[in-house]
Amino acid sequence: MSLDDVLSRIDTDLPAAIDRLMELLRIPSISTDPAYAEACDQAADWLVADLAGIGIAAEKRVTPGRPMVVGHVAADHDDAPHVLFYGHYDVQPVDPLNLWTSPPFEPQIEDTPNGRVIRGRGSSDDKGQLMTFVEACRAWKAVHGSLPCRITFFFEGEEESGSPSLVPFLQANAEELKADIALVCDTSMVSRGVPSIAAQLRGMLKDEFTITGPRIDLHSGHYGGPGLNPLRELSRIVTSFYDEKTGRVAVEGFYEGVHEVPAEQLRQWENCGFDEAEYLNSVGYSRAHGEQGYSTLEQQWARPTLEVNGLWGGYNGAGSKTVIPAQAHCKITCRLVGDQDPDKLRVAIRKHVEAQLSPDAGVIWDNDLEGSKASVMNITRPEMEAARSALSDEWGREAVFTGMGGSIPVVGFFKSVLGLDSMLVGYANDDDAIHSPNEKYDVESFHKGIRSWARILDALTR
Repeated sequence: MSLDDVLSRIDTDLPAAIDRLMELLRIPSISTDPAYAEACDQAADWLVADLAGIGIAAEKRVTPGRPMVVGHVAADHDDAPHVLFYGHYDVQPVDPLNLWTSPPFEPQIEDTPNGRVIRGRGSSDDKGQLMTFVEACRAWKAVHGSLPCRITFFFEGEEESGSPSLVPFLQANAEELKADIALVCDTSMVSRGVPSIAAQLRGMLKDEFTITGPRIDLHSGHYGGPGLNPLRELSRIVTSFYDEKTGRVAVEGFYEGVHEVPAEQLRQWENCGFDEAEYLNSVGYSRAHGEQGYSTLEQQWARPTLEVNGLWGGYNGAGSKTVIPAQAHCKITCRLVGDQDPDKLRVAIRKHVEAQLSPDAGVIWDNDLEGSKASVMNITRPEMEAARSALSDEWGREAVFTGMGGSIPVVGFFKSVLGLDSMLVGYANDDDAIHSPNEKYDVESFHKGIRSWARILDALTR
């Protein structure tokens, strides 16, 4: 029996595989809302039972939050490689519910101009992606009676709510979870039909501050003019974050640790099938608005940002209320690249804000600190090239090493806690509407994703 037998089994079993995914999608495992704690337990139990059904010893592990699922399977020979596969079974909330065209936890198969899709919350992020690997293992086991390598399955239930239990769990179970490499299927393809391995992830820094002014809200007729208005003060500070001519962040020291992309990698990105116009036009942009001198892909994958995510203050009700507000508020996030240090950057941003303050203005900083460094994958590892070749064979075009504009903190934790390099392979498309109403996953992505993992498992053990 050969890889071809496994691929044939995958093709034959696709309807049953879709049915199994539909079962998992019907479980409303929203981790951030305590009202769905029981559903998260149910999803973990479902995964344990499904793994057990293909002969994989798995357990639901209790944490202070949502449970983890851990499973192990041995290979048929002792010198086989050992991989850890990571996915998450929790999903985002579904609000606003009125924008869904079908109930989010009643998954549907729909025909679209781009082919058949599986519509439902979690279909792409991350239940559909997680199940591509499980289904590949199911087919391999059915054909060969065993799996080609040692596998540790690790499914998290809090990824969409900040992963508060993740690091303590990794630390407490480090010996059990160690492997040769981690496989992560929580990513997308650079464009439709272009198989991709994410080689770098941006890090994240979050902060929030309040600008204070008068002791209380003031009558704008009595104090308008001589009074300092925190909303005007905040607007001026936000403007000072940027050089409007170049699009660069104007905070001193912001670019410390940022590196230029090697020319060879830039050439690969230029030929990866990315359609800049489609990317921009799909959300209503006519052109890119970021840092001058860098392509859209460089801006998204390899350049840092400082984004204002929320501004508020004063009166926001119907009609008018003529006040000078006592406070104004701002939420910011930074996407980090290279060797940028989130702790140093937080200090630099706060120093910048405080230096802009006018007399009688103050600032109060939020102390709920979050920050993670960027991650760069070791693409020189032989597993990376083996996977790239396997993906190229399945999708009929050369697979590419890409970047990602988002952040996947677990990759950094695998490295810092377990000493594991990660390989990130996903089959989602940019139009999957993850975190939004009407999330979907292409049936082709699910089908070819299963086949891709079978090919990768085969390639890793040659």
